[in-house]
Amino acid sequence: MLALRPVLLVTGALVAVLGLLMLLPMAVDLLSTDETHRADWSAFALGSIIAVFIGGGAAAATWGPIDRITVREGFLLTAASWLSLVIFGAIPLALGGLDIDYTDAFFEAMSGLTTTGSTIVTDLDHAPPGALLWRSMLQWLGGVGIVIMAFAVMPALKVGGMQIFKSEAWDTSEKYIANAAQYSLMLTQIYVFFTALCFLALWGFGMPAWDAVNHAMTTVATGGYSTRDASLGAFLTMGRAPLDLIVTIFMIVGSLPFGILLVGFMRNEWSRLFTDSQIRFFLGVVVVLTVIMMFRVLTLFDGMDGFTAFRLAVFNVVSVLTGTGYATTDYNAWGPFAVGFFFCIMFIGGCAGSTSCGMKIFRFQVALSALRVYSRRLAHPNGVFVARYNGRALTDDVFVSVLSFFFVYFATFATIAVLLSGLGLDTITALSAAGSAIANVGPGLGDIVGPGGNYASLPDAAKLLLSAGMLLGRLELFTILVILTPTFWRG
Repeated sequence: MLALRPVLLVTGALVAVLGLLMLLPMAVDLLSTDETHRADWSAFALGSIIAVFIGGGAAAATWGPIDRITVREGFLLTAASWLSLVIFGAIPLALGGLDIDYTDAFFEAMSGLTTTGSTIVTDLDHAPPGALLWRSMLQWLGGVGIVIMAFAVMPALKVGGMQIFKSEAWDTSEKYIANAAQYSLMLTQIYVFFTALCFLALWGFGMPAWDAVNHAMTTVATGGYSTRDASLGAFLTMGRAPLDLIVTIFMIVGSLPFGILLVGFMRNEWSRLFTDSQIRFFLGVVVVLTVIMMFRVLTLFDGMDGFTAFRLAVFNVVSVLTGTGYATTDYNAWGPFAVGFFFCIMFIGGCAGSTSCGMKIFRFQVALSALRVYSRRLAHPNGVFVARYNGRALTDDVFVSVLSFFFVYFATFATIAVLLSGLGLDTITALSAAGSAIANVGPGLGDIVGPGGNYASLPDAAKLLLSAGMLLGRLELFTILVILTPTFWRG
């Protein structure tokens, strides 16, 4: 029997906490020197009251000890909590000074919490400060939320091969609540540390403190929301050249497994950063892709020096690869090769257990390992070959999970792209928007949703469809799809 009380209790408590956090952007609006922006505080006040009242009421009505949460309840809790946070997180955006309706606010909140970075806001340079902070906070909360979920929930649910990380976190089994609290607190402390470090670096190199706070949150979360229409490019034109390199470093940090970072902090075992196969593979991919794009940039712009070409290449490669989506330039102008190149790498993502999005590096490692073993068996039918990951033998259920994930991932991408085309979007916009949504990247390709545009002009149906794609991609597909099956609800 599926027990709904734990789901309502945890989801209600999370919504209530979200409501309390709305008081921070409310205070920012109240302190604003702009009279128009100062009036925006009431949107967050009302949003806070609604979230605290409904979320707190649900938690209070179901209050009591939780012995355990089963796997089915874990699936439902994950989906319900993320969707509820988006629903309530959108309220102050719809009521505030951004002048958007609830559909647009829902899209913006979904893009924020899933750390996608797609936006419908057309005048960020003059947006209310509270709304800007709230967008950054949603991405920051989504980043730490996905890290905790990757270690506390996904391994036990065996989503897309994540079960191979179960022993690297803790034996969650079905006891999410019992073991998650202390581990989540430690992961959050590391997350806060790197966010603060990123802020100090950006501020120290000349970015205004307000912008540095927002960009620190969205950089470590690999989210990509900015306080400016020109994204990070707005600050590079002011002569603060090192900022793109600083952001690149912290995007990479956000894409590393936080469980290994935790081991480094707690046990001083930093050597694992250099011995973990997933990290080495990820960094190798970054190097190879950067070199490829660097040569493309050098051939495209005559007279450009190597260091400038490296900066342009590494920033945009890391931004798209990790799903952050920051922009310093419109790479659509770099020619067809660059367009196809960035479209392909947006699906890769960073490491499992990080804030990064996409299919994750470890799944490519598992697929390559399976391909290697298969080719050896074809050449030596009587040989015995074992696929390994990080020195451990891979079981058949891992292969099945990963290969199933690949199939469902691209089937979902294709379905969303076809549906977007049916809504009147051109081919480039439909394909790149669908890929950007499911890979949680943010900007797509073309003039409409590319780095130089946004999603404001899309029809409401397309925005809701892309919102669903963002949630599916962020929660690893099966976490959502499994609860849509009739068998899930049968006792």
